[in-house]
Amino acid sequence: MLILNYAKGGNLHDYLQKNFINITWRDKLYILQGISFGLKNIHDNNFIHRDIHSGNMLLSEYWKVGDLGLSQPANNTLSNNEIYGVIPYIAPEIFKGAAFSKESDIYSLGMIMWEFTTGCKPFTNVEHDHNLIFKILDGERPKITEDTPKCYADLMKKCWDSNPSKRPTIYEIWVSFYELNRSYRLNETFEQAENKRLELIQLKKLGPEFSEKSHPKAIYTSRALSGLISKASTIDSMVSFNMKQEYITKEYEFDINNIQSLSTQNTNSATQSLIVPVNSSRKRNFEELKNETNETQKNRKYTKINNSDDE
Repeated sequence: MLILNYAKGGNLHDYLQKNFINITWRDKLYILQGISFGLKNIHDNNFIHRDIHSGNMLLSEYWKVGDLGLSQPANNTLSNNEIYGVIPYIAPEIFKGAAFSKESDIYSLGMIMWEFTTGCKPFTNVEHDHNLIFKILDGERPKITEDTPKCYADLMKKCWDSNPSKRPTIYEIWVSFYELNRSYRLNETFEQAENKRLELIQLKKLGPEFSEKSHPKAIYTSRALSGLISKASTIDSMVSFNMKQEYITKEYEFDINNIQSLSTQNTNSATQSLIVPVNSSRKRNFEELKNETNETQKNRKYTKINNSDDE
């Protein structure tokens, strides 16, 4: 039997929903430092969480990464090919058949970073089906809010990178939050961001209270996804094939146009050679030929006259 500690503060999503207006940028950095430290401990022990989302970030005395039910050693290959998870938090390479990894955990953490900026879960306004999977594969990510500082946005986008090898490690992320917290009072960027955050809230442009209505088929509980992934892969393959065919067609048309252009140029050149172009070497050659012909005719005439005299 597994006994879990009760998280009296609830999960991160509920916390953001209830307290978003009062959660300053400094609070966000502090909480994220704690969450990244928890994930760092998991990765340091060579484990992969595999199911990171805001429902699994729990508050008791401090913030913890919870629900390790799907976690596995980093070197473990599951015999079951079924993929479980919450679509918006799953890294795109998983949809392409790659195994869960520390890098895929980092992608999920990037989505949690975005959730801190809005108080809403990613892609809450659309159905979580094969079409969303395809869009994620195609590079679609949530829109970054106006108050998000550039340094924060840059780190978040690195976590989102489609290439797993370009994502930062959890140690690098934890150090980033640690340094930002330590220098917060000296950082004007976050002071400006906090002012902008309050302005957007006052204008009713930021926060869960003013966000788009959640789609009834936006599902944020972990579930089996292999069927949806298969449909998305079919769409991805069809789009890739059509793009390839379009490229080949354009390339073929380009070659035909080149041939026609060259043919036209050759025809024009042939016509121009018959017309005798002005200011060209062809004119000089023609004049030389004309002079040679005249000289030949003169010589023939001179020879004929001489022959007549001999008679």
